[in-house]
Amino acid sequence: MSNWADLTNGKRIKHLRGSDLTQQGLADASGLSLALVQKAEQDRGELSVGSLLKLAHALNTDVSVILGQQAPRRGMNQDTRVALRRLSDAVHDSALGDWDGTGEPSPVDELSAVGDRVCAAYWQGHYVELSELVARVLLEGSFQYGQATGHERERLAVVLADSYRFVSSTAILLGQRDLALSALTSAYRLAEDSGDAVLVALLGSTLSWIHLRSAKVPRAIAVAERAASRIEPSLSKTPRPELFAYGHLMISAAVGASRCGDAASADDYLSQAQAAAARLGRDELVHGTFFGPTTANTEAVGIAVALGNYGQALKLISRTELPGAMPRVVRNRYKLDVALAQCAVGLHDQAGDTLIEVGLDAPEWVKHQALPGVIGKRLAKVSTARVRRIGEVIGVPLIA
Repeated sequence: MSNWADLTNGKRIKHLRGSDLTQQGLADASGLSLALVQKAEQDRGELSVGSLLKLAHALNTDVSVILGQQAPRRGMNQDTRVALRRLSDAVHDSALGDWDGTGEPSPVDELSAVGDRVCAAYWQGHYVELSELVARVLLEGSFQYGQATGHERERLAVVLADSYRFVSSTAILLGQRDLALSALTSAYRLAEDSGDAVLVALLGSTLSWIHLRSAKVPRAIAVAERAASRIEPSLSKTPRPELFAYGHLMISAAVGASRCGDAASADDYLSQAQAAAARLGRDELVHGTFFGPTTANTEAVGIAVALGNYGQALKLISRTELPGAMPRVVRNRYKLDVALAQCAVGLHDQAGDTLIEVGLDAPEWVKHQALPGVIGKRLAKVSTARVRRIGEVIGVPLIA
């Protein structure tokens, strides 16, 4: 087979479909029309992000593979393969209580500190480092949890649940849905045991994201709504953590609604998220989740882009300032929406510059995102040479 990045999207889809799955079978599995599948394989027209997600899910792969940013999993680079294997082993061995360490496991304070480093590695997009750290937390922490009682057991439950959640988020980003769900199942069990209602609610946002990445948009919205209803603020003064979780879940629902093209629902959810953010008054990090006024603004940009309201997106962009404390991954996800909006209104040079900023700032993370390929295809209509140069600079092939 030719170099994977040198193939067109259509040829990559056809190769992934193989001889065992017909075009009609792929259409049925993805929920797309046969005509659209045929056009996709013939490279006629552009595929929307929603269609790419549905095709990737039906083909048991990731959008980045269809776009040529990553080779099929057997072609994954060595570091990523090792990281995924380490994450998988940690999730399953910890669930089975299989810790073979010598001596005593680390005390809860030390494991909590390592858990904080797991959070930092995730938001920096350092997945190899994350896999090394999380393996220690899950294996030693699970061993400790089985013997702990009282407050120490509750603390360990929170540390473990947070770590499983980061594994889940990393796994779905790397196209490993089954591992993501396995890790999240363990996280839910521990969060319930801890009695931390905010943590349970925030796990709902992770599950919503998994469904969104799997092109199960109605389920993504339903999960976020259900989790939010359990923690919805009352008319009286609501504790900040509950308000935080509710606002974040409303963002999850709004993003899902925008992917369905349901502007009215997206606006309603977003308004509730913005109200919660305004009551918080500042951006915060709770259980490794970032939310506040800045998040509400940046997500509003992404929602406007998803709905095709590019003029509105640019107005919001002009009024948005990113704080220095904003996690790298959150910052760059927003910048991809900025680049897409710039591209849509003909600001091609600015879009290219923004894409370069993202690729240089988060080189490992950007390889697993769908939007760079989408933006690259659109920029290529103006200058394929520049798109190839951008791809070389950021280390991500953007066009064949």
